[in-house]
Amino acid sequence: MTGSAARAARRPQRGAALLLAMIVVTLVATLAAGMVWQQARSVQIEAAERSAVQSEWILGGALDWARLILREDTRTGGADHLGEPWATPLAEARLSTFLAADQDNNADTGPEAFLSGSITDAQALYNLNNLIAADGSVIAAELRALERLCDAAGVPTDTPGRIGEGLRAARAAGSSGTEDGPLLPERVAQLTWLGLDAATVARLEPYLVLLPVATPVNVNTASREVLLAAIEGLDLGTAERLLQRRQRAPFETLEAIKAELPEPLQKNVDEKRVNVRSLYFFVEGRLRLEDRVLQQRSLVERRGADRGLEVVALQRERRSTQAGDR
Repeated sequence: MTGSAARAARRPQRGAALLLAMIVVTLVATLAAGMVWQQARSVQIEAAERSAVQSEWILGGALDWARLILREDTRTGGADHLGEPWATPLAEARLSTFLAADQDNNADTGPEAFLSGSITDAQALYNLNNLIAADGSVIAAELRALERLCDAAGVPTDTPGRIGEGLRAARAAGSSGTEDGPLLPERVAQLTWLGLDAATVARLEPYLVLLPVATPVNVNTASREVLLAAIEGLDLGTAERLLQRRQRAPFETLEAIKAELPEPLQKNVDEKRVNVRSLYFFVEGRLRLEDRVLQQRSLVERRGADRGLEVVALQRERRSTQAGDR
């Protein structure tokens, strides 16, 4: 074979070798890019999981701190009112300020984290579980109380009846194990399950609560609208005077409440419906970490000395948002 013929025969071989090399390089680059992406993704997942664990730990510590405050308040005794330490909210503060006293913690490492929170009295609200008696019927006196509250809140007049009948049907369905009735709400926002529209529920939410058992309203912490519901015959002027009186000095006994009311209303101050002590509280914690905000709201029950001054978390709800969201 001549030289020109040999060169002509080698050209297809060189072309095939070049094509094969390009395919190999492409495969290697694709595999390398995939490995890099998987590694970067693994790092992101690990960082997110670590951030979630750290956030849970911090908010858990804030809840424990709130429980300690409520336990100490139980030991001191007396009425629960808005002038006590538990009622003072924690303004947003850099988390490192809480760790500054610990020399083992390096406050300058890691992202900026800011913590805030508050404790509020759940018995400052009207408890919808007061509506239903042990036999499953709607209590007429409590339905009238809810009617007064709904009137003050400016919601449709049929709202109290719909709530009462809805709760009664949900309790009946739950006790019988059937699926004929509505689901039993555990939070006020879930009243839409009973057929209420979202706008009505939003107007009532600042005044209502669903607690595990029937509870009285704390006169030292309740709003004017809730007081109108709790004390039958109370008018707006007298309710306002109760608020002004407790700002000067909290009510320590039911007798002190009666002394501020006209004589015809004194008989309506029933310890099953109003009181000066509270057992249920909401603990809210807010953690801002870079551009994310994690909020936790817990319902806690404070139990007496016969149970070792326990403060037990009954419900816990978390919500994650962007820093600029409401």
